[in-house]
Amino acid sequence: MKPASGWFDALPKDRLLAEFSLWSADLARVADDVARVDAHVDIYHVDVADGHFSPALLYFPDLLAAVRKLTKKPLHVHLMVDDRILLAQIEQFAEAGADLISIHAENDNVGAGLDLIHSLDLPAGVVLQLGTPVEAAEDLLPRISLLTLLGTRIGVKGQGLDPEAPGRIAAARRLVATSGFSVRVAADGGIREHTVPQLRASGAETIVMGSLAFGAPDLAARIGWVHAQPYSG
Repeated sequence: MKPASGWFDALPKDRLLAEFSLWSADLARVADDVARVDAHVDIYHVDVADGHFSPALLYFPDLLAAVRKLTKKPLHVHLMVDDRILLAQIEQFAEAGADLISIHAENDNVGAGLDLIHSLDLPAGVVLQLGTPVEAAEDLLPRISLLTLLGTRIGVKGQGLDPEAPGRIAAARRLVATSGFSVRVAADGGIREHTVPQLRASGAETIVMGSLAFGAPDLAARIGWVHAQPYSG
């Protein structure tokens, strides 16, 4: 099961996108959780962490391959891994079924990573940690489809949104607009009911939802509310 060719460009541009983080799914019942939420998902977000680049240990290719059999929705793999294994991880997760792979601007071999992703005929993304200036993405914009800004410390679940995060989203939107390239801006981390309106107003086009989605008492209503968030930029 795969999304249709050209899926990224076909995503809605007139509303906020809902990217569901599988970190917040019940991994013992991931098939049940995917079946429950699938109709409301724009993209599934799959965090991969090696315990070195990021303190967490998250996901592996076989698990992604299992999810790939459950849904036609796009699978976005966010690699938080050391330079020594970055290229191998890109190849392994592409083979397992990734539809989009994002790597970190902080990786020394980010350029080689983007080249490899493109050679595998996948759209590429770049992620910026909180301490990395937004301008660090400028030279990478011609090579990516998605720019994700972390709003919390990398690899630590359940943190509150950093006060600088909305301003960084706004700066990223300005950077993309000035560049003339077609790159969407995503917010990842600290996504709560009270932060979504602020992030959307700052220019976020996609939010990575964890418990806000998987723990919603009425998921259809929650996603309807997400889609309705206004942006006047």
